[in-house]
Amino acid sequence: MVRAADRAKRPARTSVWLEGKAPRGGGARGGQPSSLDRDRITEVTVRLLDAEGLAKFSMRRLAAELNVTAMSVYWYVDTKDDLLELALDAVFGELELPDPESGEDWREQLRALAVGYRGLLVRHPWVSPLVGTFLNIGPHSMAFSLRVQEVVRNTGLSLRRQSGAISAVFQWVYGFGTIEGHFVQRCASAGMTQDEYFHQAMSTFSGHPQFAENYESAAGLMEARGGDTVEEMRERDFSVAFELLVAGIESAVASEALREAGG
Repeated sequence: MVRAADRAKRPARTSVWLEGKAPRGGGARGGQPSSLDRDRITEVTVRLLDAEGLAKFSMRRLAAELNVTAMSVYWYVDTKDDLLELALDAVFGELELPDPESGEDWREQLRALAVGYRGLLVRHPWVSPLVGTFLNIGPHSMAFSLRVQEVVRNTGLSLRRQSGAISAVFQWVYGFGTIEGHFVQRCASAGMTQDEYFHQAMSTFSGHPQFAENYESAAGLMEARGGDTVEEMRERDFSVAFELLVAGIESAVASEALREAGG
């Protein structure tokens, strides 16, 4: 176990994955409960973050859930940040990664990765801020990142454009999934379904004269898009946005091929 005083003397941490330590776990340590290990602690951390959110998470709350003392947890992780990094990587392990060598069309594989990442952000809303806080270089996260790179490489884009394509697709998914996750949370907190919350909000919005022009414009867009429920409307938006991104990649590949051919 690393004492708080020792931790204070250490240089600023970069990542739990760069600490050069083997995973701690398996069996009792110094009188600690035999059922406690780092995997178990990480599992319960994910469950608490899902149920109560990042703002309410603490080592004391975790210890109470595990029915141990807070100091017992520090036998297995040095800091709260280390534990959050472990939880972040653990949920990335939920993603099903397509095989880039399977011969499946890159468009379908890219869609599968985008849909999976979006679902991850919605199921675990606390992931969004942590992705921007930590290096996110755990084994599951790195496997996802590598698979994304492999699939984008299969598009035929030149190497200099592949990073931009990854940013276009997955930063868009990050924003889409983050907003969707927040909306789902807001509806749950209000004790309403997504459709109930949406219709109440639109009704309130439409009742204010200063928003009349905005409401009419938005209403026209929604009517053209179609969809009877919030989830249907959201799925249509996601599909169209993804198709537009794919069309952009296809266009870029075609223009590069034409340029190389001297056309």
